[in-house]
Amino acid sequence: MSYKDASSTYKETKVKTAGQGQLIVMLYDEAVKQMTMATELLELNQGDKKDPGRIEIISKAILKTEEIITELMVSLDFEQGGEISKNLFSLYTWFNRELVESHISQDINRMLTVKNMLADLRNTWSAVANQKMTEKPNREAIGLNIAG
Repeated sequence: MSYKDASSTYKETKVKTAGQGQLIVMLYDEAVKQMTMATELLELNQGDKKDPGRIEIISKAILKTEEIITELMVSLDFEQGGEISKNLFSLYTWFNRELVESHISQDINRMLTVKNMLADLRNTWSAVANQKMTEKPNREAIGLNIAG
């Protein structure tokens, strides 16, 4: 098995065995990674150093981020999430609009704003997911005592 196949299998297993909170953190991780790549390449592409190959990679990274944000939008549960879900939906909508407009205008500062906000949300979700993993159930076990 090649390294690429092993890496792909590992990632697939990681996704399949992750809890909901961990999956959301993974989505944020990828969005931040894509925005980091896009902003770094856009910075390299400023001035006389324009490279058409970079433009395509930047576009793909921004599109991938938009797709991730859309996935985060559709995963919102408005019944259980209430006001928080509504606020996140509005924020995600703003992110996607900001990405489209900043991509057209090649405005790195607007892209960095979105990237930094995504990173902040990622850290918040990570803290929540880690807290959920370490919490012990707040109930007694009901059933047969097999300990003796």
